[in-house]
Amino acid sequence: MTDADANGADASGPDVRGADPDQTEPRLVAVPRASVNGPITDPAALVDAVTTLAAGSGPLAVDAERASGYRYSQRAYLIQLARAGAGIVLIDPIAVPLLDLLQEALGDVEWVLHAASQDLGCLREVGLDPQRLFDTETAGRLLGLERVSLSAMLETFLGVRLEKGYSAADWSTRPLPSDWLVYAALDVDLLVELRDAVAAELDRTGKRAWAEQEFAATLAAPPAAARVDPWRRTSGIHQLRSRRQLAMVRAMWNARDEMARARDIAPGRILPDSAVVAAVRADPSSPAALSQLPVFRGPRQRRSVPRWFSVLQAARTLPDSELPSPAPRGETIPAPSRWRERDPEAAARLAAVRAVVSALAGVHSVQAQNLLAADVVRRLSWQPPPALDDASVAAALADLGARPWQIELCALGLATALRELAEPLDPELAEDDA
Repeated sequence: MTDADANGADASGPDVRGADPDQTEPRLVAVPRASVNGPITDPAALVDAVTTLAAGSGPLAVDAERASGYRYSQRAYLIQLARAGAGIVLIDPIAVPLLDLLQEALGDVEWVLHAASQDLGCLREVGLDPQRLFDTETAGRLLGLERVSLSAMLETFLGVRLEKGYSAADWSTRPLPSDWLVYAALDVDLLVELRDAVAAELDRTGKRAWAEQEFAATLAAPPAAARVDPWRRTSGIHQLRSRRQLAMVRAMWNARDEMARARDIAPGRILPDSAVVAAVRADPSSPAALSQLPVFRGPRQRRSVPRWFSVLQAARTLPDSELPSPAPRGETIPAPSRWRERDPEAAARLAAVRAVVSALAGVHSVQAQNLLAADVVRRLSWQPPPALDDASVAAALADLGARPWQIELCALGLATALRELAEPLDPELAEDDA
């Protein structure tokens, strides 16, 4: 029996460089190898492209570009597809928003994405929903790689470096510049080749089953629930102490969000968080006083000063009963930094659980946060099951969303650590210590 058979994975680090062994520097790739079709903006061209993709072979490489930081929505503004024998297809989902034909033709093919959870939402908005998935970023994390960006993994596995530079561009721009389209095409040009190299490494290290469970979990994950009190995430809010100040932040955040949603503009482009906090701290007595603050002096913001002042004024006059509490409502688990004060026993359990997970992560050459999610670690530590036998801890992990491979690796060690903490100290040992 090999080490991989005994431990569920080869404990050695990845041996993954797929480039020419004589190559010392990554080879720059500035243009796609495959032919590029698009961006497609009319239904007839889409039919032809889907026919071509359906006639190709092997997995389908998929990527999407959004306009994060520019637009309120997270919709896709460009979709890139590539398949062996079919080249690269770029689709403008704004011009051609109905992609059911593509889904019908290729939905059951394995789709290869990098960081799939980032793109699945916007793909599903236009009717694209893979039934089988290979996520190269997730696989890289399971292999214990410290750098799992697409560029880093292409260098590690294929010995190539992409000509990059437009990841933060405003992809809602029309028409899209030609160099942006080259950048977008490069994101899928080598993705299937990377998938094959990563899959081989998963097989070599005995981690293919782990990856398949993670891919299935990604596909099955529900949309993220709406945050409770999202205004509390305003950058710099920690500078504010009173409930009245929090009410003013909440009022400005909600007004800004309403404007951003209506205009489909990123909220920070309407008014940055720093300006919200500055306005609340200054507590201006008039619109003129508000207009003297740095951000509000500009011509674009000056026109909105009366509105922002009225929002602040309304928050000032709220009755105390409507002011927000300093702590988030519905908080059931405090921040770990407060555990030692709130519940020393839970703090001890958290330290023990983290130690077990860290040790196992080292043994199996995987990042600790990928071996067991930080939220699972915290919740198990805060409220472990009444019985601390192996089966009960395994069941608790499953209830918290851990995958079977994670439970198999972690349950025994975690149960042992939790039991040791819960066992009363032997009286004879206590006398010896005294």
